[in-house]
This record gives sequence, structure tokens and C-alpha cells, in this order.
Amino acid sequence: MRRILASVFLLCWACLMFVPALGAQSSSGTVAQASDSPPAGILVELFTSEGCSSCPPADELLRTLDERRNVLKTEIVVLGEHVDYWDGTGWRDRFSSREYTDRQAEYARRLGSREPYTPQMVVDGKQELLGNNGHLLQAALEKAATQSKASVLIREADVDGSELKVKLEVGALPPGHKRGELFVAVADNSDETPVKGGENSGRELRHVAVLRSLQKVAKVGQEGLQKDFEIRLPRDLAKDNLRVVAFVQEPGNGGVIGATVRILNEIATR
Repeated sequence: MRRILASVFLLCWACLMFVPALGAQSSSGTVAQASDSPPAGILVELFTSEGCSSCPPADELLRTLDERRNVLKTEIVVLGEHVDYWDGTGWRDRFSSREYTDRQAEYARRLGSREPYTPQMVVDGKQELLGNNGHLLQAALEKAATQSKASVLIREADVDGSELKVKLEVGALPPGHKRGELFVAVADNSDETPVKGGENSGRELRHVAVLRSLQKVAKVGQEGLQKDFEIRLPRDLAKDNLRVVAFVQEPGNGGVIGATVRILNEIATR
């Protein structure tokens, strides 16, 4: 099994090696200010689990994609969403949540796909694919890059005690899009887990952009919006290992029409 996984990983890695790396962006300090990053982005969601032996190559593929965040002349925003239906198979994923399982099930309904599975990637809420297949991912990204998007900017992000204060700006929605819903996701920047049971027993798994909190904070009209929000942080969140993602999603078909990320490397709480 490990030889198979290693082969799949090498295939995924090779598939992305030809994509030009334009450099990863990051922000440091208590307050993260908006940089000159591309204003519109592609959202890639990976539904995964530490209990799934096919998931580590997908986790590595997501991490590789995150390191090459500015491919295709747009920002690529990643989120790792750990589902809970593997938790009864010998290992309980500490990042798993029924909320993310339900989100995946909603995508299955919207996209007309078969029942939820792992690893699964969803690109901009419109395309689903096997999460450890780099060739399918590349094709999905190229297609997503041709779509019109709304600009989404995180003007400021500041941790104040148990709250995250963010200043968000969404530009006018693209033609044909009348409304959207603005989401703010709080994620661990990176994590490692020594797995001691289940299909991945004995392995050290590495994750990126592990989703810890997802909140719908506002409705967005055609004209866009600019507003400040306060987000309650999970109690066990390490505030020196944090990234914030904001994206606009259509309420009907689930299509994502704008996304951005801000990584906070050195946050001092007050």
C-alpha cells in the first residue's frame, strides 16, 4: 500500500512541477495589511481524513499547490476540510467535523456526483475531482482561471484575545451574478500528526490550511461591500499558526466567485 501511495504522490508532484512558482505571499506582525496580491482567486477545497490511506498524497498535493499559490496569474486559495465518517475505523482525526462532512454532502447534491468520498477536491464550488490526481486538478484550475470573478480583499486581520477582527472588501460582482454570500474561514497554517491507528498507523501526516472555523458573515449584492467583522476563534487554536480565508459563494449553485487568503505568521495576542 505504501508503495502505491508513494507512486501516486510522485505522479501528483510531477504534474505540478511544470507550473511556474511565482513565490508565496505571507504577512507578519499583529496586524496583517493587504499586499499587492491578485484581488480575485480560485478556491480549492480538499475533503480529507487522517483515517484514509488514499488521502496523504492528496494532502501533499494541496501543500504543493499552496506553495505555488500564484500560478495561472491568479491567487489559488486552499482549504483542508477533515470529514468525520472515517473516525470509527481505528483512528479519530482530531480535525474532523460533522460540519465539513455536511458541506461535502451538499456539494455532492449540487454537483450531482456520487456519494461523498475521500480524497475529494472541489474547485470553486463547481468542479469535483479525485483529490490525489494532479492532472485532473491542473485541468480544473485552468478552467476556473477563465471565469470572471469579484475581487476579495482582506484589508486587515488582527487577533484580539479570543476574537479575530477583519476588514473585508468585496468588489462588484461579475456580470450575470446578482448576489453572493461572504464566508470567513479560520484555518491552521500547517499541522503534523503522528497517526497511531487505522489505515495510516505509524505514519507522520502533514497538513496545510486545516479548516477550524467557517462562518457566513454577510450577504453580498451586485455592488459588493466593505465591512468590518469580528470572528470568535476556536479555543484550541494556536494563534501563531493561523491563516484567514475569505470567499464569496453563490447561494443557489454553490459557485465561488472570488476568494483570497491572508497568512499571519507572528501574531501577538493582547
